[in-house]
Amino acid sequence: MTGSEAIPPFRLAYVPGVTPAKWVRIWRERLPDVPLDLVQLPSPELPGALRAGEADAGFLRLPGDRDELSAIPLYTETTVVVVPKDHLVAAVDEVALADLADDVLFHPLDDVFDWEHPPGRPAIDRPATTADAIELVAAGVGLLVVPQSLARLHHRRDLTYRPVTDAPQSRVALSWPEERTTDRVEDLIGIVRGRTVNSTRGRRPDADQRPEKQPAKQSGKQPTGSRGTKSSGGTKSGSGTRSGGGAKSGSGTKSGGARRAAPGRSAGAGRGKPRRRG
Repeated sequence: MTGSEAIPPFRLAYVPGVTPAKWVRIWRERLPDVPLDLVQLPSPELPGALRAGEADAGFLRLPGDRDELSAIPLYTETTVVVVPKDHLVAAVDEVALADLADDVLFHPLDDVFDWEHPPGRPAIDRPATTADAIELVAAGVGLLVVPQSLARLHHRRDLTYRPVTDAPQSRVALSWPEERTTDRVEDLIGIVRGRTVNSTRGRRPDADQRPEKQPAKQSGKQPTGSRGTKSSGGTKSGSGTRSGGGAKSGSGTKSGGARRAAPGRSAGAGRGKPRRRG
């Protein structure tokens, strides 16, 4: 295949914390001839990249900026608070936002939650990124509420996290420009929704890969007058047996009239007790 005939890659973007490995593996098994390029983008930048055509589709967190974008929610993430290991919160299994009211809570500029009333005490400055906020938590300056996937992504040995029972939750979704719903986008939709390759919108096998149509089974009944069978008397049947009188059967015996007795003897001679001569 020449360079001009090469299939263009499908560009798939995703935000930090989202792991598309499972869907990428299925794509490469199902569409091995279509290259897949992965690019990680900050949450605020991914919608703009989709609208600008810099990516064909992407995994982002809702609600986000969905102008002119279609989205299919996939799953909801658990919300946690990241704390130092020696913090009081580390001693419990879960907390509520009210339990964090006296702590400084960071709200970085790339915060995925649309807080109407941010919990906790506000920090003097907002960190630029979640990674920067994590560094401040490790320094003991404050706490950070994030999706669990981001807490895992920025894991440190000196930090831990606990679920927050009444905090907002983020939903991860597959998104793409509505006016560019291509066949490749439909393939990806089918993959994330668990469709099989032969489903209505899944990729169907090529015509030369489809099983050939099997011929109809022939009836086991032979047509009348088939070779090796004669219906008239005294002729040889298909099994080698003559059906006429006196003809030799397939077992080597004659099937005609009774065997003629020897002269002077009855047909039953030689059977039973012999007679005494006078």
